[in-house]
Amino acid sequence: MKKEFIEKLRKREARIVVIGLGRVGLPTAAAFADAGYCVIGVDVRGDLIEAISAANFHTNEPGLKELIKRVVVSGRLKTSTNAVEAVKESDVAIICVQTPLNKSRKPNLTYLRKPCKAVAQGLSRGKLVIVESTVPPRTMRNMVARMLEMGSHLKCSVDFWLAYCPERITPGKILQELSENSRLAGCFDEDSATVASELLRTVTKGEVLVTDVGSAEVAKLAENAFRDVNIAFANELALICELAKVDVMEVIRLANTHSRVMVHKPGCGVGGPCLTKDPYLLLHVLEKSPLDSKVILASRKLNDDMPKHAVDLVVQGLREARKKVEGSKIVVFGVAYKGETDDASNSPSEKIIRILKKMKADVWVYDPFCAESFGAKKAKDILRAVTNADCLLIATDHKKFEELDFNKIKMLMRHPPIIVDGKRMMNPIRMKKEGFHYYGTGYSR
Repeated sequence: MKKEFIEKLRKREARIVVIGLGRVGLPTAAAFADAGYCVIGVDVRGDLIEAISAANFHTNEPGLKELIKRVVVSGRLKTSTNAVEAVKESDVAIICVQTPLNKSRKPNLTYLRKPCKAVAQGLSRGKLVIVESTVPPRTMRNMVARMLEMGSHLKCSVDFWLAYCPERITPGKILQELSENSRLAGCFDEDSATVASELLRTVTKGEVLVTDVGSAEVAKLAENAFRDVNIAFANELALICELAKVDVMEVIRLANTHSRVMVHKPGCGVGGPCLTKDPYLLLHVLEKSPLDSKVILASRKLNDDMPKHAVDLVVQGLREARKKVEGSKIVVFGVAYKGETDDASNSPSEKIIRILKKMKADVWVYDPFCAESFGAKKAKDILRAVTNADCLLIATDHKKFEELDFNKIKMLMRHPPIIVDGKRMMNPIRMKKEGFHYYGTGYSR
């Protein structure tokens, strides 16, 4: 059975269904279709299915729109809303759905249970099931494998193969990283490892790292928790530098000359669909344990507090200019959670805007990529945004912000022009020479 399956993969005769056509699922489906497979993309959103089927899907992700059009026109990517039938027609089922947190910051696996149930109903002997969704530790064994076995009356590792292969991509570089990044293949048995690895190697040039399923679950979460903790260190260092009256960027530059040191860059908060969520998924394993988080949870809280610190810098700047927050026009540069993307998931800008609006400021936003405004007034162009502004707050590190004519911007703002550099994109000395009252994360005036 395994030998015949691998031969189908090598000849691109295997049919693949990808369930969940979001940030991860749609590029994954398109990548496998581009590799020569016949792929069915499944999603519950009818408007999305219609747009993809018509090759009329809009996205700012580099290369994705063109890729989708190519594989749809070629007939290698089709779409459906019927997951059960799509699984019956396929040899491989890949689950790429969201796994958000609930209001108590506990894992909400409802979105994962539904496709697991559908896969189980369509499953038959000799098929491969892969989960790419980020999950808490032990989810694959305690939930996914059990649901598949109970719903199909088949046995994992005997009748079908099961693997956990978490995504490792970032918006703005999705297709590049799908092709080049190494992949984790957490498997239940040797045969699952063999067939899952064979499939992954058809779409990635990176190394396929085979391990047990539990280690893959924790490793995926550890990657993002590591980044979150290190960003928290940089943010705390920035706060210390403000009190010590030194520039954190100079401190980081000096510290990073040490061969064993690599301090991250501070900012006005952490956003996105992963770093704000995955540490909590990792910590979920502690729920019935006497062990408490000493580092990860504290880092999460510190990063969550940084938008408030950005607002504090705005208040400080206005106060020193003898202005009040109430009624002042404050322009937030950037709504996306990170530069060069239109994704506003869990963006620090949302908290910043909410606090400023609560303080009765006249809040405007300008973002060249993202349509979100979080209730603030949205300016269509930079000049409209800055006209009569009292303060500019850089909340997203879009490269276009570095190219702005700040001399012209200064002339359009109210005197004195205030800039709060939440992302530390600008040179403080240059900004001061331009005539701005400059405030920045980790910078002491």
